[in-house]
Amino acid sequence: MHIYLGSDHGGYQMKEGLKTWLSANSYEFTDLGCFSEESVDYPDYAKEVAEKILENPGSLGVLVCGTGLGMSMVANKVPGVRAAMCTNEFMAEMAREHNDAQIICFGGRVTPQDLAEKMLEKFLKNEFSGEERHKRRIEKFES
Repeated sequence: MHIYLGSDHGGYQMKEGLKTWLSANSYEFTDLGCFSEESVDYPDYAKEVAEKILENPGSLGVLVCGTGLGMSMVANKVPGVRAAMCTNEFMAEMAREHNDAQIICFGGRVTPQDLAEKMLEKFLKNEFSGEERHKRRIEKFES
């Protein structure tokens, strides 16, 4: 599995910490930016990560902005992408298991780094359950 990361200036520090965590846990990833704390527009990075997820089936994404809200809103506007703004480990687990989310979103200014790492671990280690009720609900996203 390949992971694509993106952030704006408000999520830059958290993204850098998550890259360290990913490397330490032997995950392959690509950082699509931003590359400093200089002010940037989060929609540019959310769209790029969402498009990479669609181009590379089986890949996952991580988006970080100040609150995680803007990133999740933009990513979810890309048809075929399901991005989950998570604030606890259970949400991260269910995002994959029940909603088959391909992208997890964090708030770099509102979430502690250690919690983001725990949520990312749950997100990456869980898979979609494939249960019929969840498939049916996900199909309704697209209609």
